[in-house]
Amino acid sequence: MAVIIPCLDKTPLLGTDCFVAPNATIIGDVLMGNNCSVWFNAVVRGDVNYIRMGDNVNIQDGAVIHCTYEKNGTDIGNNVSIGHNAIVHGCVVRDNVLIGMGAIVMDRCEIKSNSIIAAGAVVLEGTVVEEGSIYAGVPAKKVKEISKQGIHGEIARIAGNYIKYSSWFARYNAAK
Repeated sequence: MAVIIPCLDKTPLLGTDCFVAPNATIIGDVLMGNNCSVWFNAVVRGDVNYIRMGDNVNIQDGAVIHCTYEKNGTDIGNNVSIGHNAIVHGCVVRDNVLIGMGAIVMDRCEIKSNSIIAAGAVVLEGTVVEEGSIYAGVPAKKVKEISKQGIHGEIARIAGNYIKYSSWFARYNAAK
């Protein structure tokens, strides 16, 4: 069963139709919107500050969402996909964003809407990612702008797919 535990009198709150894998961990001051999913071995750790997620957010296998004590909470908008083994820490991720597998987004970053952080990218502390762009590399830099087709074809498609994948576990969710 998933580990969902309070910390400092703050208990995670999940929206409707959320899937939390049986070995995922959600701790403390976490507020999730509707149709969210936290996949296998993912950790959402709101112990030292808050974590807020909009609707249709998927935190894929092995990803870690955390924050910074007394400094930076983590805000995640709507329709956000956080790839396998990514780390999102003490930052703001706006709507319609894809953070690729193994990417790292550090404190005080702002990932503006309709953007992609490429797999393996490291977004250094305080970086502001331009709306509608792809950032890649170590350290991450803008490599190109995203077309409207790219926004729909990648960002929206992946977020939508994870809502579908979550539905496959509806029987598990009902048994919790």
